[in-house]
Amino acid sequence: MSRRLSSQLQRKFPEDVYCEKHLELVQSFCVDDQILLCGQCLHSQEHENHLVCGVQEAAGVYRKLFQEILNTLKEKLEVAKSILADEQERMVMIQGEEQDFKEMIESEYRIRFRLMVEEMNFRSLQDCVFNPKLREDHLNQVLAFATELKGQSQETLQRLNDLGKENMNKLKESEGRLSGHICSLQKMTVELEKKCGKYTLMVLQNAGSSLKRSESLLLQCLEQAQITDLSLCQVTGMSRMLKVLQRAVTLDPKTANPCLVLSEDLRSMHLRNVQQDVPHSPGRFVFSATVLGVESFTSGRHYWEVDVEKATKWQLGVSEDSASRHGDLPTTSGNKVLLMGSLMGTNYTFWAFPPLKRVSLRGEQMHKVGVFLDCESGQISFYDVANRSLICNFSSLTFQGALKPIFSLCIPSGVTNSDSLSICLPPVSSCDVTVSPQ
Repeated sequence: MSRRLSSQLQRKFPEDVYCEKHLELVQSFCVDDQILLCGQCLHSQEHENHLVCGVQEAAGVYRKLFQEILNTLKEKLEVAKSILADEQERMVMIQGEEQDFKEMIESEYRIRFRLMVEEMNFRSLQDCVFNPKLREDHLNQVLAFATELKGQSQETLQRLNDLGKENMNKLKESEGRLSGHICSLQKMTVELEKKCGKYTLMVLQNAGSSLKRSESLLLQCLEQAQITDLSLCQVTGMSRMLKVLQRAVTLDPKTANPCLVLSEDLRSMHLRNVQQDVPHSPGRFVFSATVLGVESFTSGRHYWEVDVEKATKWQLGVSEDSASRHGDLPTTSGNKVLLMGSLMGTNYTFWAFPPLKRVSLRGEQMHKVGVFLDCESGQISFYDVANRSLICNFSSLTFQGALKPIFSLCIPSGVTNSDSLSICLPPVSSCDVTVSPQ
């Protein structure tokens, strides 16, 4: 009966709120308990030693407080929406990264098998193996290594699959958590907007509860899911046959940008701030600190290594040897295949092109980068020589002509830059090759 009467009076007089216990108009506000008080409540023992103030004074204080909280809640709501959008974007991105990694792993093991067969044939020729029994043993050895490589490939792919699922589950959990938090923030902002409206007493009704719930929302941390880098599935090991295929690449001074100083043996280059006076050459790079290799490849497999330890920003790869290229203007967007490395402090960031995309690789100090080119299969691979691991690769490429090694540094912009690159000499003897699935 009393609850119905109180409710009816409130609907009739929105600015007059009655105490549900004594059915009297509220006149004051208890700051300690954060509730409205009528005359009888005010003089009761329950609120005898509490801090009490007038309704208008309390409403002014709480309206200002709720408005500040409301502004902060709105800011946090926008942040939460932004993080949610990022998490949803990461879901799409890691699916693409996982597929790229899968193709890279499969491609690398295919080329490893071909190189292993070539390596074993190389040993057979060296040892003059021609009798049927040894040829059979040779074939069995190839099959055994093929089985071992397949097992390694499947193990790496399974690890990648498990890691991909784990990352996706973390992101979905984060998406659900953020969606729930956004919903709570939206409800709280609507509630506080009503409280900050024109009615004085509405600000103070259930003020304690509103404060507690809004503060609880503000204290909740908004964080992205911590996912595991796919570089943990990095393909380790390098075929020993690469050393047999290593070429003595040299730099072509006719193509070198005027900011590049080449060594006398044409195996190293460094930057200088002032351009050199160099003769005109139609193939010279003008806008980037780039130079091509003298060697030109149209068939076969080739490998070379570059020391990048003294460079902070570099590009390595292959470029089509197009007679119609003038300066830095390519004939087509796909005439270069590049790995780009950028050192910030002690961490490396890697990008690959084409298309331009970041390489998922734990950033560590890079000393030597190996470049492998297989003209027949359209394969280009980049290796971290010191760690004997694959950085990234490109497969099923279509080449339109001869290919040349390409080397590039970052032209300094008014700041002294002593970056340099050096091409490593191949081993003196490549005859003592050891057969290994690695």
